[in-house]
Amino acid sequence: MSEDFKNKPDSYWRSRLTPEQYWVCRQKGTERPYSGALERETRPGRYHCVCCGALLFESGAKFDAGCGWPSFFAPAVPEHIEESLDLSHGMVRTEITCSRCGSHLGHVFDDGPPPTGRRYCVNSVSLAFVPEEGA
Repeated sequence: MSEDFKNKPDSYWRSRLTPEQYWVCRQKGTERPYSGALERETRPGRYHCVCCGALLFESGAKFDAGCGWPSFFAPAVPEHIEESLDLSHGMVRTEITCSRCGSHLGHVFDDGPPPTGRRYCVNSVSLAFVPEEGA
């Protein structure tokens, strides 16, 4: 049976994440646009949840949306992303979280490119990038 990341105590996350990762992933913060290390990453590879390691996105679905955060038109494994209504900050948005650990990833919008028309706008600090061998 896989580890139950959703029921880990706050102390578990505080001891394993940087202060910025903790703020974004566990407290639903947002990194400043254009500040994330992965926003301009172009090497082939995979993007995993920084909290639990679940595969979230692949480089083939990444595109430059010009919004300041890494953007993808589709998740690598749709079941690894949960969507929920977010009414914070006076806006109506769709929050995306990791289905394995509940980590806040960012938001998804319906203004992306084909084939899905979706833009998964993700905080760099919520992702761990693993480049393909030789990349």
